Amino acid sequence: MNKKIVLFDGVCNFCNYWVNFIIDRDNKNLFLFSSLQSKAGQELLKRFNLPTDEFDTFILVDGDTYLTKSDAVISIARCLRGFPKALVLGKILPKFLRDLFYDLIAKNRYKIFGRKDSCRIPTAEEKSKFLE
Repeated sequence: MNKKIVLFDGVCNFCNYWVNFIIDRDNKNLFLFSSLQSKAGQELLKRFNLPTDEFDTFILVDGDTYLTKSDAVISIARCLRGFPKALVLGKILPKFLRDLFYDLIAKNRYKIFGRKDSCRIPTAEEKSKFLE
């Protein structure tokens, strides 16, 4: 089975919270993770001709395609168990409006939620879910 890869800002506390949230609800074991700053993350960014120095969005890589911002969030939510599936209802809003809200949070995420000095290191149990 082809795994979906979630690229995230490895030093962002808010992003790390959501990685944990996804791991806890990924009962089908569909997702792998990599920080945008890591070697694997940088290689995937280059593969899709995306900026390698902008870390303000989740990117969902699914085979030869990728989604960003609210589209990535909705696609991820669709695959999780429980109440996160409700986020799929966000699809009824126009993309520009969803992404405007996403960008507002992303722009202020360090101020509101803080940041780490280095990228997240997965626990022994989580290691198999991370590309590196």
